[in-house]
Amino acid sequence: MANQHHHLKDETAISTPRAPVTMERPVPTDLNYDRPYMARALKAVDGHHPYGSEGYDNQGYSVLQQHVAYFDLNGDGIVYPWETYKGFRAIGFNVIISFIAMILINGAFSYNTLPTFIPSLLFPIYINRIHKCKHGSDSGTYDTEGRFLPIKYEELWTKFAKTYPDKMNFKELWHMTNAMRVAYDPFGWVGNKLEWILTFSLAKDEEGYLAKEAVRGVFDGSFFQYVENLRKNQHLAKQKLK
Repeated sequence: MANQHHHLKDETAISTPRAPVTMERPVPTDLNYDRPYMARALKAVDGHHPYGSEGYDNQGYSVLQQHVAYFDLNGDGIVYPWETYKGFRAIGFNVIISFIAMILINGAFSYNTLPTFIPSLLFPIYINRIHKCKHGSDSGTYDTEGRFLPIKYEELWTKFAKTYPDKMNFKELWHMTNAMRVAYDPFGWVGNKLEWILTFSLAKDEEGYLAKEAVRGVFDGSFFQYVENLRKNQHLAKQKLK
């Protein structure tokens, strides 16, 4: 009987002293919403948003496609470099960062999404094939088809948000991206660092923390629209004061 109880404990253990990293980075054990282990095609869900972003039109896109679709300014299902640039400008990045982002994003990801083997000098990104751009050393929150995995998203905060449970400072974020690295994957290492640095720059609060809710909105693209609308409203308010 004693041995039976011992095996039961082993089966549910989430850490072990012989692998100290499992104690440093615990996984969530008390998620209070339906089937957090199940990948969601249309909704980026977490414990506070079990139905995803309320009122957000996902257009039938997968969550990964939603993340990209904000930059499809004319709605044709293709993101061209100039659309990437304009999208970055609309959410507040300066000319230099927007230009660099345009070069890196369309330069790195266009070819994988093309419907043919022939490269295009226009460097388009086809949204319906964006799942082919998933790279290594990422958080695993998107699966290989572009669905959203709530359990992987929750793990980010349980493992790496040490100061507060629902937000990270830059040091914690840097440690997180280091921990995500897989062997012999320099493209993934650099890509993941840049993606999270841009996310932090865009979404950090006044105290220098990146909130869990803001990151969830970046994953499904709703935060981009929120920031653009906020900037437009601020601009209108300034115009009225003149």
